[in-house]
Amino acid sequence: MELNAKIPPGPLKDKWSFYKDHARLVNPANRKKLDVIVVGTGLSGSAAAASLGEMGYNVKSFCFQDSARRAHSVAAQGGVNAMKNYKNDGDSVYRMFYDTIKGGDFRSREANVYRLAECSAQLIDQAVAQGVPFGREYGGYLNNRSFGGVQVSRTFYARGQTGQQLLLGSYQALMRQVAAKTVTLYTRHEMLDLVIVDGKARGVIVRNLDTGEIERHSAHTVILATGGFGKIYYLSTLAMGCNASAIWRAHKKGAFMACPSWTQVHPTSLPQSGSYQSKLTLMSESLRNDGRIWVPLHSPENRKPNDIPEEERDYYLERRYPAFGNLAPRDISSRAAKERIDAGFGVGPQLNAVYLDFSKAIKEQGQGKIQEKYGNLFDMYRKITDIDAYQEPMMISPAAHFSMGGLWVDYELMTTIPGLFALGEANFADHGANRLGANSLLQACVDGYFIAPYTISNYLAGEIKTPRLSTDDQAFVAAEVQVRAQLGKLLEINGTKTADQYHKILGKLLYDYCGLSRSSAGLTKAIAEIKKLRADFYKNLKVPGSEDEMNGELEKAGRIADYLEIAELMCQDALTREESCGAHFREEYQTPEGEALRNDEKYCFVSAWQYQGEDQEEILVPEPLHFENVELTVRSYK
Repeated sequence: MELNAKIPPGPLKDKWSFYKDHARLVNPANRKKLDVIVVGTGLSGSAAAASLGEMGYNVKSFCFQDSARRAHSVAAQGGVNAMKNYKNDGDSVYRMFYDTIKGGDFRSREANVYRLAECSAQLIDQAVAQGVPFGREYGGYLNNRSFGGVQVSRTFYARGQTGQQLLLGSYQALMRQVAAKTVTLYTRHEMLDLVIVDGKARGVIVRNLDTGEIERHSAHTVILATGGFGKIYYLSTLAMGCNASAIWRAHKKGAFMACPSWTQVHPTSLPQSGSYQSKLTLMSESLRNDGRIWVPLHSPENRKPNDIPEEERDYYLERRYPAFGNLAPRDISSRAAKERIDAGFGVGPQLNAVYLDFSKAIKEQGQGKIQEKYGNLFDMYRKITDIDAYQEPMMISPAAHFSMGGLWVDYELMTTIPGLFALGEANFADHGANRLGANSLLQACVDGYFIAPYTISNYLAGEIKTPRLSTDDQAFVAAEVQVRAQLGKLLEINGTKTADQYHKILGKLLYDYCGLSRSSAGLTKAIAEIKKLRADFYKNLKVPGSEDEMNGELEKAGRIADYLEIAELMCQDALTREESCGAHFREEYQTPEGEALRNDEKYCFVSAWQYQGEDQEEILVPEPLHFENVELTVRSYK
């Protein structure tokens, strides 16, 4: 199958305008005849549901949380990027586009990335109108700060809780449409399968997590906005409930999965303190604006950080990447931290962290200014560690975070299944092999508010004469039978090990062999071990309770079953890409200085994978990337 990205013609700066000018429309009288399913209520899902509901479509919105407000978008703390040039430091749409293309190591589409930068200014205006309390300067203007991978200040922020405030804005928009009865909200419902009729996405099978009831829901189009799958690593910055089941079930129905091995490891997490942990805490990357990262120059080092003199500290990011220093991109910063830790210079009780030091910033700006910018983050750090970061450095460590990979989508954000769209982190579209900080909130909002209303309407214009589909259709019956069979299979094993036990083993395998660095030998070993682990899972898993009741262990078991399949594809994807780019660092392909070594001649493509059936190897279908507006250069931040 040849992939068609459906990129509009014309100059880069005019492509989105051309698309909007030529997209098909649905008149208001016809919209009420069309049904839309949106799975996920994070920023992209709630924004899309609210926007489409306000346009007059009949929208069903699903989330597995007890409230749409509990979506994981709240965890993106540091800010949201937008090209406004308020700091008069040379920013522009093109500059933001180039920073994002370069930050992703030239492994994303020009057209998609330019549209992201182009729509960014609109988002800030929309968020302000919704009441998002962005930080402001003394004169009342919106303030900005810098994030990793750029040399301008384009990140708008609401202290250290930007994601939460943006989500409250989209949540209010969503609930307004719920009250207007254009959106029906189904909380505590988890999508377990996608229904395909005549080659098009026409509905979903969901499980009511409170009662165990299996439900069928039909529509004219289905939107997946279900977030990323970084939780596959077990120890990650993601919420415990984050998973990949919705996009994986869609993948098994024909939606291609793109670049699953491109998983970002965040450099600014709290280090693991013991084997009992099931989650790591993210400290916003915004802290790197004022914090300096260092490790002791000598090892072993038993002194407290404040007792180590300046000349015996290694500010390794400033040393290795002087042009960007502590604001080097996440993939580079994370690998640099791991290199120092592995070399024996780690700090903390388990020697698995580096220092993030604010003493210089406090001396220059005063503690009050630092508290004003990051106070809630410092409070959170103190609650967790009992350390006052105003008085001594924080300890941070890399942790699995964001999925650049996801369902393959074209320019319209439609997957290889007609009528199935994927928004936000559920798709692969904008970030290439590495996401720049503060672009996740941007992509989620832009996909939901500004792109989906046009592209989905363009699709639905061809479905006006399509009647509503009865959930008694044979396709729904077959999908429900399949879902019940999978649930029954998990319950019938009746072994001795919990789903969490398997998840923990899988997470360590992935972190060790498909984490910050990868190798052919390690990935080959990981694939073999994952196959063994999956076989053991279906032999020794223990799920108490039954299907027809609230059963958290059954939920987890289904998600871990999917993770065990996704993990193998992640390693396969990493194994076939014989280069280093962004978050994918193959040990065999690096410069003498230890930097990533891309191979543009052979691997300048998006890796899209086609499912072939259980226990069958997936087929790689590359989408070549063409660059007409940027020159492929060595990605240097020195």
